[in-house]
Amino acid sequence: MSARHLPFWPASQPRHLSIPATNVHYNLQVSAARYPDKAALVFYDTAISYRALLGQTETIAAYLQQRCGVRAGDRVLLYMQNSVQFVQAFYGILRANAVVVPVNPMNMTAELRHYVDDTGAATILTAQDLQAQVAPLLGQDLEHVVVAAYSDYLDESGVAMAPAFVAAPRIDFDAAGVHSWHAMLASGLQPGPLTAGPDDLCVMPYTSGTTGKPKGCMHTHRGVMYSIVASMQWFGTQQDAVILSTLPFFHVTGMQGSMNGPLYTGSTMVILPRWDRHAAAQAIARHRVTSLQLIAAMVVDLLSDPQIGSHDLSSLQCIRGGGAAMPEAVAQKMQDLLGLQYIEGYGMSETMAATHINPLSRPKKQCLGMPLYDVDARIIDPVSLAVMAAGETGEIVVSAPHVMRGYWNNAQADADAFVLIDGQPFLRTGDLARIDEDGYFFMVDRLKRMINASGYKVWPAEVEALLYAHPAILEACVIAARDEKRGETVKAMVVLKPEYRSSVGPQDIIAWAHANMAAYKAPRIVELLAYLPKSPSGKVQWRQLQEDEQAAAQR
Repeated sequence: MSARHLPFWPASQPRHLSIPATNVHYNLQVSAARYPDKAALVFYDTAISYRALLGQTETIAAYLQQRCGVRAGDRVLLYMQNSVQFVQAFYGILRANAVVVPVNPMNMTAELRHYVDDTGAATILTAQDLQAQVAPLLGQDLEHVVVAAYSDYLDESGVAMAPAFVAAPRIDFDAAGVHSWHAMLASGLQPGPLTAGPDDLCVMPYTSGTTGKPKGCMHTHRGVMYSIVASMQWFGTQQDAVILSTLPFFHVTGMQGSMNGPLYTGSTMVILPRWDRHAAAQAIARHRVTSLQLIAAMVVDLLSDPQIGSHDLSSLQCIRGGGAAMPEAVAQKMQDLLGLQYIEGYGMSETMAATHINPLSRPKKQCLGMPLYDVDARIIDPVSLAVMAAGETGEIVVSAPHVMRGYWNNAQADADAFVLIDGQPFLRTGDLARIDEDGYFFMVDRLKRMINASGYKVWPAEVEALLYAHPAILEACVIAARDEKRGETVKAMVVLKPEYRSSVGPQDIIAWAHANMAAYKAPRIVELLAYLPKSPSGKVQWRQLQEDEQAAAQR
């Protein structure tokens, strides 16, 4: 359904969006020229001006080129929490004409190794709280590690407010190939020319799949620019907006809506390294935050704080997000307390954030929204691939300026991900939805096997592959279990090897998983079984186990 069929398309918005043909780093250059002394970033009580931020990215780019040997088109890993240094690194990598590969800071060494191997990256920018995960990879494929201390941007009041891992004093690592962030910025080096153009690769976020191996989504500067401009224009974000940036920057939603977008408009970002409802409420009041992105689980957590009424949140003008449908009762509580409606959207790593957003003037609850400018979104039969009529349930497919170029070095995944309709390639989302009479999209179910835990996408096959590294596990099948706080959580159905059945219990496996994989992926429930149900061909019947779990939850 195209925009011309949308009766509630905002009257102030065009149907077509012209996309700037510029490198994403140029956005920072423009904002620094327009607002040189304005705060681009606020990290607790420390403000970084646009002029200073631009200069820091230039120095980082030069260091990457001259000390780490980074060349145009090279992939550089960025592995840290939301911080001043994350923003510096992201734009420094782009200034070096290289490609940003953001990595979830919850990933452990085994998971990180795949990113190194798959991208061929020789350089990683990280922080000292994560150096222990990186160290085993140095000297193998990784040649250079640049290590930051978040506390470099904290004054005394910031140290008092920040969590321990942020406030920790700088550590000097004395090892070959390890570089100090502080020394890098003090180098005073000057970079070569900015040569990356709109159709060169810009950023490559990784998304998992049913094969269990995360895949790199190739996004060009042009596609990233479309996503930035579309989001900022849709919400009317301008230079005097103050954005609370607490969604993780490694993920496309936080990256675009809470980092790249504000820098494009010349707004101010108030950065929180991790979600903390008390810190968020204090930051909103202290810095007069006007807008924030939160997934539904964060809104639930914020509004359930018994002290929420003691904070002045009157500066807020918009709360937006997605990841999971907002419960009706919570949406109503938010409207009663703050006078705001939760503006939901829909997108994925393959589309560099949102393809659908609700209009501010007429949002619908528990709704994905309507397709943005120039987005052709349709509902198809997932088997026959025939386009379906409004009101019928089928798979969402999208053709849009910000759909990825494809998966990195994975032609088979590309073939599975795209389908031709009317001669145009459409991305198959794997999500089942319907379109109502007004052109709004509503999620129905997921075609793909995926767990949505507090907005984090967990792919069972990937968790299963990691579980098989446990010496006691003979077989494992991972499914979704209902969780009142997270929506869904990860449950592992495990068959133990005979020699371990008397010595290893569920809690042992849970503890091992938390030590060996990202916390959001690690099973929180483990059930030991004598065997896993299998098909005649020997495939584990995960769907049967999932349906049994759902039936038990309903009972």
